[in-house]
Amino acid sequence: MTLTEKVSYLKGLMDGLDIDTTKKEGKLLKAIVDILDDAALTVSDLEDEMAQVSGQVDEIDEDLAALEEDFYELDDEEDEDFDEDDYFEVECPNCGQEIYFDEDIALDGQVECPECGEVFDFEIEDEEDDCCCGDEACECGCDHEHEQE
Repeated sequence: MTLTEKVSYLKGLMDGLDIDTTKKEGKLLKAIVDILDDAALTVSDLEDEMAQVSGQVDEIDEDLAALEEDFYELDDEEDEDFDEDDYFEVECPNCGQEIYFDEDIALDGQVECPECGEVFDFEIEDEEDDCCCGDEACECGCDHEHEQE
């Protein structure tokens, strides 16, 4: 039995007992039952609102979980559209998490680790400008053209 049902029972009991509400005791009982009725309705309204808010929080939690999965858990096997050539990769100096980001973030020179929240600076080096071997007879496989003597 709900609280509002219990208060309704008390109202019916009071009417069935034929309590005289013109006397002091009757006025007191009627006032108490009226207050209980108001309180029961307020509690019922709060329960309804709480159920609605709880449902909305559950939906938000599901949406957030989907966003976290999309943005923080990049896995080459799970995401076929992920191409490492389009992204830069650095390792967080604080927690060691591998972080992938695009050129726009790379131009900023700063990134926040999604795992630990550490913000750190980095510098992207252009590998094509320098020959990695410095030898004119390059055998390292780089695309840098070497001058022939």
